[in-house]
Order: sequence, then structure tokens, then C-alpha cells
Amino acid sequence: MIVAGVMSGTSADGIDVALTEISGSGFDLRFELLGHEHFAYRLPVRRAVLNAMNAGRTSVADLAQLNFLLGELYADALDKTQRKAKTKIELAGCHGQTIYHQGEARQYAGRRVACTWQTGEGAVIAARLGVPVVSDFRPADVAAGGKGAPLVPFLDYAVFRDRRAGRIVQNIGGIANLTAVPAAAQPEEVMAFDTGPGNMVIDQLMQALFRKPYDRNGEVAAAGTVLKPLLEQLLRQPYFRRRPPKTAGREEFGREYVRAFLSGRGQASKADLIATATALTAGSIANAIKTFVLSKGAYREHIVSGGGIRNGTLMRMLQQQTATLGLKQRLSDDLGVPSQAKEAIAFALLAYQTWHRRPGNIPSATGARKAVVLGKVSYV
Repeated sequence: MIVAGVMSGTSADGIDVALTEISGSGFDLRFELLGHEHFAYRLPVRRAVLNAMNAGRTSVADLAQLNFLLGELYADALDKTQRKAKTKIELAGCHGQTIYHQGEARQYAGRRVACTWQTGEGAVIAARLGVPVVSDFRPADVAAGGKGAPLVPFLDYAVFRDRRAGRIVQNIGGIANLTAVPAAAQPEEVMAFDTGPGNMVIDQLMQALFRKPYDRNGEVAAAGTVLKPLLEQLLRQPYFRRRPPKTAGREEFGREYVRAFLSGRGQASKADLIATATALTAGSIANAIKTFVLSKGAYREHIVSGGGIRNGTLMRMLQQQTATLGLKQRLSDDLGVPSQAKEAIAFALLAYQTWHRRPGNIPSATGARKAVVLGKVSYV
């Protein structure tokens, strides 16, 4: 079955599409990547997305319009990708754009509620392309008592598990998350959680200080010096001490967090701040591995993917810290999964699971009471 996956992450930089041909079932399914593309958001779209994310105040009209606009953009991206690949998809899985995620229940209107919201109308995609679309994957896991994330561990376990070597599969997007797969593991032995910020804090500081969307290849960070007292203070943030399963987003590391970061800058140079934010990402990942993963078993490899691999300074910092933990750094590309396409591939696989009425979450990763079928299907 030819299935497309569509992903737009917390970095809000654009849309990733992966076309796959999938066969098999459950964790023994197989896929062939037929093509993948990235489509950057135009500036007005990115601004609308960022304004909606974790917004203190926005209009219902803006949220409704964004939902349908993203549906159109996802449909356009899918159509362009399938035309370029000269193939016709039979099913699409669309993660949508997360605008709010609260995996922990909080008091609201007299009741404790956990919630998540991914926008981008699946019915629009189905109507434009003439194929069924699976979207809104996370709420079923939240309804089953899970955090709603991470869901990519389904791919991590299906693709990267190894009988002889324990592997830590790390994605560095806006948020950084890992999946720990012990050697010869069963699904219930998989651990996964968000380690903290990936590119998110770096990108926001680059925008605030340099009016640039990101630190290209980590060049600004390389020119700065890590402010160790500030870094130590940042690493004391309560999220880093919380035990998994746990999830993070702009709610934890967004605008308010960056304002607090800047308030402690003193006389530091702009480059020093970017270097410190980069060290925060590397340090929080390494600390999470040491504290929560290596204490439970032996691992040999740290397999990295996501936009963060394009930041050479970040990758050097991370490699230095994980090497001291006895881990060999590899890229997912080395194992047949292109980094840019990985999360889109994951949602193609999850859509395939849903279409065949099979569960897609891993309860040991999300904290759900049971494995459940994910998503909602828009038919044509």
C-alpha cells in the first residue's frame, strides 16, 4: 500500500512529506521510501502558526482559518510530492501542527483535564486528493491516560531494534526526544520521552538577537563561549528532573522561557547566549540519557535525526558528552532512514496501522493504560 506521511513540527519551519510503500503488519511491517520533500512555510503562514502556538490570547476565527489553511497547504505539499515521484498515494497520515499540548492533567472548570490540539483539517486533504486521510493521532492516547507523546517510538522500535545492541534513537527538532530500545527488547521494554529543548530555544534567541530564523551550522554558537553559571541554572529547570514518561513543548520552552533566559544575560555577548542555548540542548540530552536511560540498562549507540543534525556545533557538543557515556554517535541516515523524512515516515506507518485497525502507541513510552488505535479517518 502506498502511504504518505505529513509532518510539521514544533519548529514551525514547514512541512515534511514522505511517500512510502508499506507491507506487513504490526512491528514486523516493512517499508520502502519512494520519495520525500520539504516545503518551507511562507513568512505570513509561519507567523500565523507561531502566533497560535501556546497563545495567551487569539481569536476563534484565526484558529478556524488556520485549521483550513493548513489543510490546503498539506494537500498542496502531498500533491507536489506524489507528482514528482510519479506515483499515486492510497492513504495519507497527517500529524498536523501542534498549537497546544498539555500531557499532564490540570484543573479546568472544576475538573482535571489533559489535552492536546493539532490543527490542519484532514477533511480538506481528503477532498483535494481523493484519498482517505488519518489525522489527529494524539487524542486517543491522551484519552487512554497517556501523555499523547511521543508516538515516533513505533517507528523507532519497528525499524531500529537490534538483537545484540541497545540503541538510543534521538530526534532533535524544536523539542528533543529519545527512544531507548534495549537489545532484543519487547515493545513493553521501550522507554521514550522528550528530553527538553532541541532547536526551539536556539531559534527563538536567533530571531530575538539577530533577526535570523536559526543558527546556520552552529556558526554563531561556535564564535561564542558557554556561560557555565547560566547553563547550570538553566539545567536546574524542574522539567529536567521529572521522571518519564513526560512531554514538552512551547508551553515549557517557548516565549516565556526565552524571556527568562534573556533576563539572566548580564553583560554576555549575543554569541555567548547562542553558545549557551546550544549547550543547554546538548547537556539536557546527555543528562537525560545518564539519569533515566543508562541507569536501567546497557546501550551502545546513539542514533540522531532531525533538523538539529545540521547544527555542527550542537552535534560536536553532543558527541563529546555522549562519548563519555560510552555511546557511539550515528545518524539515522546511516541506517536507511533519512533524517529529514523520519517523522513523516513515522506518521505514514501510524496511518497504515490505523487503516488496518491496529494500535499505534507504545504504552511504556506514553504512559497510556493500553495500546489503542490512533487517529480519525476522513473518507472520500
